[in-house]
Amino acid sequence: MQAGNFYHIYNRANGKEKLFIDEDNYLYFLQQFKKYISPIADIYAYCLIPNHFHFVILIKSEKELNVFFAEKLSKGSKPLESLLSLQFSHCFNSYTQAFNKKHKRKGSLFSPNYKRKLIAEKEYLQQVILYVHLNPVKHQLEKDFINYKYSSYQSMISEKPTLIKRNEVIELFDDIENFKFVHQEQKVKTTLINEIVELDIE
Repeated sequence: MQAGNFYHIYNRANGKEKLFIDEDNYLYFLQQFKKYISPIADIYAYCLIPNHFHFVILIKSEKELNVFFAEKLSKGSKPLESLLSLQFSHCFNSYTQAFNKKHKRKGSLFSPNYKRKLIAEKEYLQQVILYVHLNPVKHQLEKDFINYKYSSYQSMISEKPTLIKRNEVIELFDDIENFKFVHQEQKVKTTLINEIVELDIE
């Protein structure tokens, strides 16, 4: 990962396990993400699904990262890119430890090596944000993504304080009305795909 770039970050649980079993799990994961990742990246969208997660983030500028990692960089221990990856590892490891303690399990929880895809174009950034917000419909957890509690969509259309880069995301879609319209349009497509798949299975 490099400073100033957008990334789609995602990962899933090992095997058929779940990352999130109860509401406290979802809330604690977001708390840890805020603690470890918000100092190094701006959050543009997210969605937590029982067995996986998605985030769209913008890595902060090199100047901001140099300030945050000043002590570690002064010791010359690791390059900036390695420090960024380590920050994500700390986030996921801290969550795993708490999850294991609460649910009386041992061992790794996440699939090895979280995935990260560079987002270099505005159109692709829009599509990834739509994909993330529509994930509950894709996986048939909710018929209407608006009702899903563990994504950033509700924060986007709210006026409550949030860490999410709400204004920047809305501007990507021109305005709030078009933001909502494009999501609803994508929902219809996703629902149709799910129905076709179900018919094929039957």
